[in-house]
Amino acid sequence: MKKLFLTMLLSAAFTMGWAQNANDAFMTIEVDGFHHTLENSGDDCVLVDVRTPAEYKEGHLKGAINIDVKDSLTFMNKAKEMLPKDKTVMVYCRTGRRSADAAGKLAAEGYFVFNLEGGIVAWKEAGKETVK
Repeated sequence: MKKLFLTMLLSAAFTMGWAQNANDAFMTIEVDGFHHTLENSGDDCVLVDVRTPAEYKEGHLKGAINIDVKDSLTFMNKAKEMLPKDKTVMVYCRTGRRSADAAGKLAAEGYFVFNLEGGIVAWKEAGKETVK
């Protein structure tokens, strides 16, 4: 079932537009593709906000857990504790830079990762919902 889902997900990503990072370790997806994936993933994905706790409290995507990538001493330990490797990890930050860093770190540990292009700024500009 998961293979079928991931095949469909990748097909959607190609159709909706996506870009890979330089080392092909994770995929960066534009807002609509990211949103579509979240809405149709069921329990197959985990959404992670990698901003600081203060930024997270200001507003985040519904259902996101917060693991601060700037906390370099504990980021990977928390990620390994909280994120199952059998699920797709979807990450975002403010503009996409920190989440690309986090996605690279997670992918290097064997996670399948999608990064939100443009971060929560692009998400809001596209009129998508956030929660506090």
